[in-house]
Amino acid sequence: MSSPRSLPIARLLPAWLRARLPDNLSHRAIALIVTAAIELLILLVLLSLGMGISQPASQGSVLSTFDTSAPQSDNPEAEEQTDSADTDQPTPPTVPVEQAALPTPLTPPTIVIPRENTIPVPPPVPQQSSAPEPQPSPRPTSSIRAVIRNDGGSMGPPGGAPRGSPDSEIVGRAPDGSPLYAAQWYREPYPSELSGYLSTARPPGWGLIACKTAPQWRVEDCQIIGESPQGSNIGRSVLAASWQFLVRPPRIDGEYQVGSWVRIRIDYSRVASR
Repeated sequence: MSSPRSLPIARLLPAWLRARLPDNLSHRAIALIVTAAIELLILLVLLSLGMGISQPASQGSVLSTFDTSAPQSDNPEAEEQTDSADTDQPTPPTVPVEQAALPTPLTPPTIVIPRENTIPVPPPVPQQSSAPEPQPSPRPTSSIRAVIRNDGGSMGPPGGAPRGSPDSEIVGRAPDGSPLYAAQWYREPYPSELSGYLSTARPPGWGLIACKTAPQWRVEDCQIIGESPQGSNIGRSVLAASWQFLVRPPRIDGEYQVGSWVRIRIDYSRVASR
């Protein structure tokens, strides 16, 4: 039988412990001893680890107490009344806990549309009453008269050409090339008959027309042959009024030549009215 010290399990023990093992120990006893030794070793290791972790010492708070009790009052009845008054005061109502504030709805931003810059109109300045302005003097009215150049004889309806009267004077050529005679009025036109055709004319001046004589002392086919000043439209005014003219036909050998051409001149002059 081998010694317990030579067993494989005994080799796990320290040398000093193996030397103290008796020789008559069984294998089971040795196993128990080894197991106990291992557990003891583990316990020591754990304890050494726990002791090595140092916890910081917590700083204790110092509590200071003071006696604030009021001194005993000499009048216990007044204290009882005060206590009863304190107990009689109504308890303030409990304010309910406000509900969580609802989120405020976002309002759309107000868009300000700029107005057009309007310039204030200043009030009208009252005009000072001034002396009445002098009225312009009335313009002179136009005096219209008909002038026949190189004429002769009396006016009025004749029974025939007077015997021994000279022939009418030839003053030029008519538009058709025939002789143009100086005219003689049967009746001079009235100013009212001529004034209505002066709207476009610019007197003073004169207009000259050539007309063909017609029965009943009338004239026809009149044409403008001159005016002065040029561009004054006096010739056009005379031509427009010629349908009212009453003119004697030219005389040749004492006989009237109806159908012959005569020259008619109308002078326009201004005479200041009084």
